Amino acid sequence: MYINIKYWFLCLLLVLPGMSLAEPSYFVNSDWLSEHIEDDNVLVLEVRYHPHRYFTVGHIPGAVQVQRFKDLGDNSADPLMRFPSREAFQNTLRQWGVNDNSTLVLYDDSNTALVSRLYYLLELYGFNMKQVKILNGGTIEWSAFEEMTKEPSPVKTTGNVTLKAANKNLFVEWTDVYTDVISLRKPDVILLDARPHDMYTGKVIKHSIRGGHIPGAVNVVSLDGTSVQRWRTDKELAELYKSIPKDKTIYVYCHDGFRMSLAYIQLKFLGAKDVRLYNGGWSHWGNRLTLPVIEGEEAYSGEYEL
Repeated sequence: MYINIKYWFLCLLLVLPGMSLAEPSYFVNSDWLSEHIEDDNVLVLEVRYHPHRYFTVGHIPGAVQVQRFKDLGDNSADPLMRFPSREAFQNTLRQWGVNDNSTLVLYDDSNTALVSRLYYLLELYGFNMKQVKILNGGTIEWSAFEEMTKEPSPVKTTGNVTLKAANKNLFVEWTDVYTDVISLRKPDVILLDARPHDMYTGKVIKHSIRGGHIPGAVNVVSLDGTSVQRWRTDKELAELYKSIPKDKTIYVYCHDGFRMSLAYIQLKFLGAKDVRLYNGGWSHWGNRLTLPVIEGEEAYSGEYEL
């Protein structure tokens, strides 16, 4: 009876208006995870917005807790969410029990924005991405049919994963943005701001001492491509990013590294070939008083319209 109810519930979801059968190949559902969760090489990693909920609300049995700032940023950098070094990130993965042949299942409670950062870092440092899965629907998908637990997960045996040097084609520094977008205005480079629109215009100031956006940036809110812990349909995602040419080089930033990572995997899913993340994002740019900032709706305004 349990299997039948679940089967018909999933069928109903698929035929709801606006739903699409297409989704990234790395997405898995709770059925897949429940069938593979005890496989020797499967490791489940949880990234929650509020890390205490791993203990107070519960987690998928056996899941390793990922603390989104401490584990996914450079703890000695300014800002903290610059990318961790290869050595630091490799050591973190080994502490989680990650081996070169591990299949990693990532989930969060934040519409995949948090796991996108982890997904991106794994790709940045050369992990085999065919071995990385994302639980579509996150905590909602699992808890709808399976139980969470507050029991501590067993301590994992230290892993042996070996990462590669950072892929320089996947990120840019502020100097690249300044040169290519503000100075040279290269026609083959698009600068995308993935933050909420009120932060882009400067109406809301968060995560920096200044509001607004980098001159030349266009705004697409990556989280608008999600709803109730799931991605929207491929058609809706294509509509969201319709103004972004997929055949150009796309530089992306947000404030602390999560929304831009979500934009990264959304754009790659839509066919963009060259997407690069600004290491440090708005938390870096917005706190450097000598770097130019635009307030308002336009990509360029004032002196930067020339």
